[in-house]
Amino acid sequence: MRRGGSRLLPALATTLVLTACAGAPPPPDWQVNAKGSLERATEAYLSGNGRREALEFARARAELARTGRTDLLARSELLRCATRVASLEMGACSAYEALAADAVPPEQAYARYLSGQVEPADVALLPKAQQGLAANPAAPDAALAAISDPLSRLVAAGVLLRCGAATPGVVAQAVDTASAQGWRRPLLAWLKVQQQLAQAAAEVDEVARLQRRIDLVLGAKP
Repeated sequence: MRRGGSRLLPALATTLVLTACAGAPPPPDWQVNAKGSLERATEAYLSGNGRREALEFARARAELARTGRTDLLARSELLRCATRVASLEMGACSAYEALAADAVPPEQAYARYLSGQVEPADVALLPKAQQGLAANPAAPDAALAAISDPLSRLVAAGVLLRCGAATPGVVAQAVDTASAQGWRRPLLAWLKVQQQLAQAAAEVDEVARLQRRIDLVLGAKP
């Protein structure tokens, strides 16, 4: 998977870390298998392959379930919800909510962030990539541009749109980010938002140009 999935939730990345210290025993199979499946599931979803995403996520969930740790399952579901926000699928994160009681404070804060209900006390608990935007929502374009990780940037853009704070500059950054990564699903979603802005501004040529881009992406296989 392209860099980004594990950075969304540092606690999950730490738990599933595969780089052992010198002389340390290798990580157990469940960690290796769960991390690989989560990465493949994230990439498949963003690329538009829902069937593969479901299969890989089911494998990851099965590996995590072997530990009996509901907090790990909660984190994996939260990562899955984040990919939905990045792709502008703003439904309830019901699978995470069913496990939320066992989530630790950083994940609970991140869940509120994804829902657009972040609280001041949550900022310090968020991943570093998200802290700047959460602390300075009045300058969304600059805060978004400061996020170097592509998936984190798309998630942040999705949160801004959910809160009604996405400027045309935010939308343009999201389009460019998804395009650069070849992430078909969020690219289509953000192109359509950009097209709606052009329609509202009566920019006929721009609407047609964006439609050509949308048609090209629709014709590409996930």
